[in-house]
Amino acid sequence: MKILIADDHELVRDTLIAFLERETDMHLAACEDLNRALETIKKEGPFDLVLLDYSMPGMDGLTGLEKALAANDNQPVAIISGTAPRAIAQQALDSGAAGFLPKTMGAKSLINAVRFMAAGEVFAPVKFMTEVIEEEENALAKKLTARELQVLDGLCRGQSNKEIARETDLQEVTIKLHVKTLCRKLEAKNRTMAAMIAKDAGLF
Repeated sequence: MKILIADDHELVRDTLIAFLERETDMHLAACEDLNRALETIKKEGPFDLVLLDYSMPGMDGLTGLEKALAANDNQPVAIISGTAPRAIAQQALDSGAAGFLPKTMGAKSLINAVRFMAAGEVFAPVKFMTEVIEEEENALAKKLTARELQVLDGLCRGQSNKEIARETDLQEVTIKLHVKTLCRKLEAKNRTMAAMIAKDAGLF
């Protein structure tokens, strides 16, 4: 079983490798950004499973997921993250991800999830997909719709309206309206302040 781990944090990569290399049938490769992941897939792939860090360089939201799926012959590609909210996890699954793995998963759960996804199944931890909703339901998140959270995520990553529109498959004018609504709901003077408020609240 060939597994590729792509994460820009060396400690995370090493930890995941340490968990998985105990399995004698798993052959691991690792890299630190999307471009190198795509190059590795081209040279050594397709892989039985590719694990992509949601916020590593080159990902551009879930655009990186689409690129990796295409490069990996539509073999399983999953998202891993320590910060993305449940709304993003659901969006990843809707976009074709084989699963969503919080970085807080223990070794046994991770190994089981990897085997499950490599077998062609979709994995999403019930605890994360349910309990995280409660964590997000603070005074700030309650004000926002799932779509507004997606747009706000784009703002937090410094994306333009055009980039967010392309990522969410919406019209640029629609994104502009969402940004205006977000600024009003968050009592922010501009998009930069809206992103700062979201980050301070721990949403992204």
